[in-house]
Amino acid sequence: METRMLNLHYGTFHALKDVNLRIRPRMITAVIGPSGCGKSTLLRCFNRMNELTGGVRIDGGILLDGVDIRIPSTDLTLLRKRVGMVFQRPNPFPLSIFDNVAFGPRVHGARKRSELEPIVEEALGATMLWDELKDRLEAPALGLSPEQQQRLCISRLVAVEPEVLLMDEPCSALDPMATAHIEDLMRSLAGKYTIIIVTHNMQQAARVSSETAFMLLGELIEFGKTTQVFEKPSDRRTEEYVSGRYG
Repeated sequence: METRMLNLHYGTFHALKDVNLRIRPRMITAVIGPSGCGKSTLLRCFNRMNELTGGVRIDGGILLDGVDIRIPSTDLTLLRKRVGMVFQRPNPFPLSIFDNVAFGPRVHGARKRSELEPIVEEALGATMLWDELKDRLEAPALGLSPEQQQRLCISRLVAVEPEVLLMDEPCSALDPMATAHIEDLMRSLAGKYTIIIVTHNMQQAARVSSETAFMLLGELIEFGKTTQVFEKPSDRRTEEYVSGRYG
């Protein structure tokens, strides 16, 4: 994915300013920065979720596989199939575990149980939930632990075969052990999917990402290999942030 001179306004507030960013495929890219810097706003641009908010104005390019997703002919349902999102807090549907994972494939045309069963098994297997839940598929998803719910939400995305996974603070509601499980999952998925994670946790960004973008007041200050951004940043503001002097 790529942005070109991307600007976004919420009414009179200029939230993103001339952001140029190129996300490389099949790796984890972290977006870091203090609260209110535009991280989540940028993330939601990649599947056009910001447009669900009134008063938003966007200028510039947002490209997926070289095609601008802002053109009028873009099919938003297909776009959000290709670019899925995991939110801060797990949001399973009040349905069974099976029906949560099967929800997306049903929307896109799969109807028969015989079609859905292998999709559900593969999606739960991808998030290492199949062995834990294969005998409980008809149980309510809301009865799972928070960490299992978050992995279930990732399974729900994987079931529709996306290209990009957007993760907005996916571990903020989890304890350290559950966070470690989700981080292990992200690493295992990175070989197949392009993953973009927004996180306030700089240690998490350092642990899981190959590249890191640092944002401040709506501007992309620095972008590069994670080791370089954290160990030898080229901008003083990046150095001050990653060293904990503010934020």
